[in-house]
This record gives sequence, C-alpha cells and structure tokens, in this order.
Amino acid sequence: MQAPPPVKPPAGAATAPANGSAPVNGSSTAPQDQNAGGQEGAAAGQNQGQSPNSQEGGAFVFRKQVEEVVLHATVLDEHQRMVTNLDKNAFAVYENNQPQVITSFRHEDIPVAMGIVIDNSGSMREKRDRVNTAALNLVRASNPQDEVFVVNFNDEYYLDQDFTGSVPKLKEALEKVESRGGTALYDAVVASADHLKKNAKLEKKVLFVVTDGEDNASRESLETAVRRLQAENGPTVYAIGILGEEKQRRARSALRELAARTGGVAFLPKDLSEVDEISSAVAHDIRNQYTIGYKPRTPKSAGGYRAIHVDARAKGYGKLTVRTRSGYYAGQEQGAGGGK
Repeated sequence: MQAPPPVKPPAGAATAPANGSAPVNGSSTAPQDQNAGGQEGAAAGQNQGQSPNSQEGGAFVFRKQVEEVVLHATVLDEHQRMVTNLDKNAFAVYENNQPQVITSFRHEDIPVAMGIVIDNSGSMREKRDRVNTAALNLVRASNPQDEVFVVNFNDEYYLDQDFTGSVPKLKEALEKVESRGGTALYDAVVASADHLKKNAKLEKKVLFVVTDGEDNASRESLETAVRRLQAENGPTVYAIGILGEEKQRRARSALRELAARTGGVAFLPKDLSEVDEISSAVAHDIRNQYTIGYKPRTPKSAGGYRAIHVDARAKGYGKLTVRTRSGYYAGQEQGAGGGK
C-alpha cells in the first residue's frame, strides 16, 4: 500500500516551503473502550525490540534485538488509577492466544519520537490558539530528550517543523495557521507515520493528533490507515476529537479505532477548555509505561497479523487492566532511521 504522494502547498499559503515548510513524504480485534472524565478509548504504547540504550549525538538510540517484540503498557486499577509499582512476574503476554516468555522488562521514562499532527481546516480557526498551547505544554511535560515534528493538515498536509527538541521552533510551526479547506486526517496520519519510520532515531514512536471533524478529503481509507499504523514498530496514536453532537458519530468512531488499535487513547472532550489538561495526561501516560519484551514463539518471518493480549495480576490489587496495542503485522516492520 502506498501513502499519498507529497503535495505542494498552494502559492501564498502560510505553510508554503518559502516559510520553512515542506510536504510530508508519504509513502482484529478492537480493544475495549475506557471512559473517564470526558476521555474515551484504550491506551498504552508499543514498540520494537530494544537492547541497552546508548547515545549518539546527544540522543538516546535503542539497539534492536530483531526477533524481540517490545510492548509499552499502561496498567490501571479498578478505579482507573495508574499502577506503577509492578514487577515482571505480575505480567503475562499472549500472542494469538499463545502464552509468550517475557525476555526483557523495564519500568522507566523512555524518550520518544513524536509527531504533532494538527487539523488546520476552516472549522479549526477559532480553536487553534488553545490547541497550540496544549501541544506545546505536552512537549514541555514530556521527556526532554524527545524528538518532535509538526504536521499541519487541511485537505493537504505539510511538515512545518522536522524533528527538534526546540520549543520555540515548534511554537513557530504551530502558529503557521491557514485555516481553510477540508479534513484529510487519514492521509496526514499515514504520511506522518511514514516520516517516523524513515527518519526517527528513537525506537518508541507516538503521534499526537487533534481534529474537530470527520475526514472528508483523504485518498486513504480508515482501514488502510489502521493497517499502516499496525505495521511492526508503528506509532502509538493519542487523539483528541473536538467534535459536535450525534452528527460526528463516524468521526468519534474513527479516532477510537486509530487510537485503540495502536495502543493509544482517544479523548473526546465536551469542551475546548479540557484540551490542555488532556495533553498533560498524555505526557504522563507516555512517561509511566512498562516496557515488556518477548520473542514470538512463531517466527516473525512467518508474517501475518498477530493479536496481542497482556494480563497483570498482583497481590493487594483487584482487577487490573493493561492497555497496550492490540496487535501487529509481522514482517512489515517500521524501524528507525531508514525504514528497516
């Protein structure tokens, strides 16, 4: 499957290359929804195998063990409170309903490669100031070694800032607002995931997506976008839908699908004022995950879709819920630095 081709910005647009922008180079089982304080979806992270980290050029680079699958998982108790004191023995991992042997386990704050993907359609004009503030606060609350890029999209999509840790550069990119046109959400997500695949130095990958409407301009379908995101080592999607009432049912469903299948969270706030608090919650979720690795009993070279389920049990706790990605397509790895 091919992602939509790069699109040249229209002459005079605020996101034109002359202003420092560039086009993004594009190339089951649904988890249970979680509801809390205007938030909906399933969450957690996912990633490809890693061995001990090193530093190159000041950034953490994780060495992959090719046969290892690594999950980034959030654990919640029965009151939806995060549980952060579990050890390896608390977890059980299943791939295609077959128990797997856990080969690595860590609980630490791992820097991520993150794409901030923001709706720039006409309906977002009055919302961008608050959304931009929330996006910047997400960066400030995240690991200082994260690498972040910004994509603004309407009926096309633009890479307005490539990977950086500079808040001023990200702020400048987010302020390139040309609120017009339609909503090519799926195209922007697929192209951003491809940019992560080809150019990210860090193994753990996240897309933070904000939109206020249903996709009405993409070449890609929702099904294609989900499949591309579920490629091995694809990104986790955290989505915020600033949506209306019943007429936005399909938009809500799409955001839940993109997030839940990749191990992320879909937030559907009732009011724009909640967006900043949500961005802080996303940063907290990313920074407090367990990293669980296993080598599949069925070699990844066999290909095919692999459904994943993780259980957690520990003394002193009732029912625990583990939020992690629902599966991956083996043999379609999205590795760092060149699309391995």
